[in-house]
Order: sequence, then structure tokens, then C-alpha cells
Amino acid sequence: MKKVDIITLGCSKNLVDSERLLRQFELLGYEIHHDPDKITGDIVIVNTCGFIGDAKEESINMILELTELRESGAIEKLFVMGCLSERYLHDLEGEIPSVDKFYGKFNWNELISDLGESYDVTAEHERVLTTPSHYAYLKISEGCDRQCSYCAIPIITGKHKSRPIEELVKEVEHLVAQGVSEFQIIAQELTYYGVDLYKKQRLADLIDILAAIPGVKRLRLHYAYPAHFPMDVLRAIREHDNVCNYLDIALQHISNNQLKLMRRHVTKQQTIDLIEAMRREVPGIHIRTTMLVGHPGETEEDFEELLDFVRDTRFDRLGAFAYSHEEGTYAAQHYEDNVSEEIKQNRLDRLMNLQQGIAAELSEAKVGKCFSVVIDRVEGDYYVGRTEFDSPEVDPEVLIKVDENRNLEIGHYYDVKIVSADVFELYGQCVDEE
Repeated sequence: MKKVDIITLGCSKNLVDSERLLRQFELLGYEIHHDPDKITGDIVIVNTCGFIGDAKEESINMILELTELRESGAIEKLFVMGCLSERYLHDLEGEIPSVDKFYGKFNWNELISDLGESYDVTAEHERVLTTPSHYAYLKISEGCDRQCSYCAIPIITGKHKSRPIEELVKEVEHLVAQGVSEFQIIAQELTYYGVDLYKKQRLADLIDILAAIPGVKRLRLHYAYPAHFPMDVLRAIREHDNVCNYLDIALQHISNNQLKLMRRHVTKQQTIDLIEAMRREVPGIHIRTTMLVGHPGETEEDFEELLDFVRDTRFDRLGAFAYSHEEGTYAAQHYEDNVSEEIKQNRLDRLMNLQQGIAAELSEAKVGKCFSVVIDRVEGDYYVGRTEFDSPEVDPEVLIKVDENRNLEIGHYYDVKIVSADVFELYGQCVDEE
């Protein structure tokens, strides 16, 4: 039996592609491993990220590390796929000839035939889950029609392409039958869902349909866009008990100067009004956002305005990154990268320090309250789980001390009282089983 190792770098959307490829190899009888601690496969495949400078560097370093194994004979074949090779295919082919073949983001299925095997089109959307068996990522579209100044995603992924509702329903039903109860709904841009297929935004319709599927206990929405936000999504979140009161929406900035330079097609007041509507229409909603600092033209006044906005808005979750010039983007072609790396890092640190204090206060406010918590794993002396307000990998977790007199089951939901908190975790005590 031949062995294949697949290494996934970057976001959960890449992870879904890796899971689909793993399923193809499994059907062919290969022994499969994902992100192994030690490379043991006859074949190694790297699924790369090419979004920003740090991600590209990580991907290149991983490829170079594996080429040494390839050249020494420790592995038989090395393949590269994903966003980085989609964007820089010909450059990579010339600079790293030790890789057997590079594939882009959308033609990786050719890898199977290049190995002399047959790609099973009837299992095209089947996956080997690399997540705990009770949750999965559901990618509802590919690509993005937005043209933000700094973003290379449209260059890599192309135009927005929604998956048909019927296809998504079939995939969810298949995963539920395998034991999945929680779904992270993902896309490069959620809120555009349906425009290409149905000539209108249909994210709310999709939520209504998926929420009605028996066995779906949680749906969580990731990567929304603020401009032309479909307000009926808030109704869908509010009306369905199994749709988490949670929304991941990348705002990037609040200064009108920066929003215009970033080509976000939304204003400061529209952003404030949208956040207020979310909190009014969905009481208790937890909002995750992403901010970008150091974009060309960002003044100290712009940044202070951003700090004030974050301080006043008190986001439940916030991530941030510093601007980097990306080839082919509007900013790289039209703007000078005129904010120094030192200032970018300083602003990033100041923003995240502010958010850390806010997050600590919001976590502390949960002490004494009860939440439904799904158990993801056991780690050391603790069961580790999440509330509906916590997405895997990126949000705080709930730690429950292991009790010899009571075993909690992975993938099951329990009522948990929060007894203490810090910035990154909540500590809880199991009250009752749902």
C-alpha cells in the first residue's frame, strides 16, 4: 500500500480542497496522512497559501524543506498545489525544479491522473475530514468579485462562483450521516452568494434551508463583507436556534480616507449603522472582524480613528494584519508603500493590545453564566470545548477539568457554567448534559 502525506497551509478553504483530495486517495487504496508530525509518505503534496507575504514565505520554506527529502530519496514524489502555485506557477517551475509538478488551485484533480490513477467524479464532493468528526467546514463558493486595493484573492481565485443550493444540501446531509453536527460556512466572500447563479443574494435562503436539515445543531458564518450586506441574513440568524449568534465580517478600517483608498465601497457611518443593526436585530450576537493597518496613505490620525472605533465598538473577536505590497493588486500598481515597517508593526501591536484588554473584559463578563458547550478534545487535565460564540482554531475555548466520576464525550453538547476567565480561555464546570 502506497502512502501519501498532504500538508495544508493557509485557510480553511484550502483545507476543504485537501480533504477532497484525501478522499480520492483513500478510494484508490492509499494510506493517507494529513499534516503528519513526521513525513513518511511515498508521495507528499503541499497545499499552499499565497495571500500575503508571511504566508507565501511559509509556503516557500515548506517546499524547499521537502525538496531536500525528495533529492535525498526519502520521498518518491513531491507535488505542490494551491494558491501560491496558482499565482506563481511558471516562476516556481523554473526556480524549484525538484518538485515533480506544480498545480494551481483548481486543477489539482489532474494530479490523480498524472499518477496513472482514475479520479472518481462521483465522489467529487466527498471528503476525509481532518477536523474532529463532529464539525466540518462547508465551502459555499469560490472566488471574489470585489476589487479591494490590497487583496490578491481575486487574482488567485478569479470571479465569484456559487455552488448550487442542491449540491450543498446533499453535502451537508452526507456529512450529517457521518456524524457531523456543526458546520462552519465559509467562502472568500459569503454575502455575494447566489448572485451569479440566481441573480440575487441568497445567503439567507441557504441558511434557512441548511438549518432545517435534521441533525444540524450549529451553523456558523465566516467571511462576510460590509458593503451591500444582505440584511435578511440577520433575520435568518435570529430565527433559527441552530444558527450561531455569530458573524465573521472583515471591516479592515473605519477611516473614510482609508476605506476609500482601500476601495471598500462603504463609509464609516454605513459601517457603524451596520454594526448597530446587527446588535439590534440579533441580540447577543458575537462579531468577529479583521483590521488592516499600514495601508498606503494611512496617517496617524487615520489609525487613531481606528483605535477609537475599536475601543467604542468592543468587538468580541478581532484579528489584524499589517499591509504588504502584493503584485498585481491595485495598491501595488497605484500606491507607494509609504508606511514604514516599523510603524506598521507598532500600529499592529497597539491595536492588538487594545483588543486584548477588551477581550479580557468581555470574557470576564461571562463568569457565572451558563452556555451550551461542545467538547472538541481532551488535552492534559482538561476537556476542551467551545460555545456557539467560538469558532475552531481562531476563538477562545472552554476548559473543563477532567473528573474521574464523569466522562464527557467528544462531539457531545453539555451545559457548562463559566467559573473563571482569562484572555484566551474560559474555565467551566459541567452542569448538565443536553
